[in-house]
Amino acid sequence: MEQSNRHRRWPEDLESFSHRVLTTLLFTDVVDSTGRVCELGDRSWSEVLRTHHARFRNRLAGFGGREVDAAGDGFLATFGIASHAVAFACAFHDDVADLRLEVRTGVHTGECELDDGRLRGVAVHVAARLASLARPGEVLVSSTVRDVVSGSGLRFADRGVHELRGVPGIRRLFAARRSESGALTRSGRQGSRPAAGVTHRRRPERLVKSADAG
Repeated sequence: MEQSNRHRRWPEDLESFSHRVLTTLLFTDVVDSTGRVCELGDRSWSEVLRTHHARFRNRLAGFGGREVDAAGDGFLATFGIASHAVAFACAFHDDVADLRLEVRTGVHTGECELDDGRLRGVAVHVAARLASLARPGEVLVSSTVRDVVSGSGLRFADRGVHELRGVPGIRRLFAARRSESGALTRSGRQGSRPAAGVTHRRRPERLVKSADAG
């Protein structure tokens, strides 16, 4: 009888997961936007920011992404395919180079709660932390993304293990690298800036392919 009752409760348990979705989240942030405002002035900065936003949205459509939120000079977008998110981020960084803008981007794949059209949950916070930790011009991804895109041909540099404030556990992170035939990533051009709420353990950079095991 007890076994039968458990079976009757199972559909109710499944219902509790009905608002969860699996997606790849991408956060962007313009590096030193305050400094650029002071340098350019309010009006010129507004024009630069409008161009930045327009290029983000135009490029996003071509990679099948969906804009979720925009705040100040940053975006949150989602993708159904993780490799598309990484490729988009690398391409967008190049798109705004002529504006003298550097962007830091975080990408993570995970389950989220869909609440009245908004995404919530641990995965959202992880992606946001990655963006804050990324170096100027860098696309920083979680090990989940690196594993999911295995076989895509994307390449990554090992950024070591990190602790993200408020997120349990230690995570290994990777910086996306493009092929030799394309524009090389700018991730190594500047040193890492300490990010609020994040502590990390340094280790030598190691280039890994998405097909690498472990």
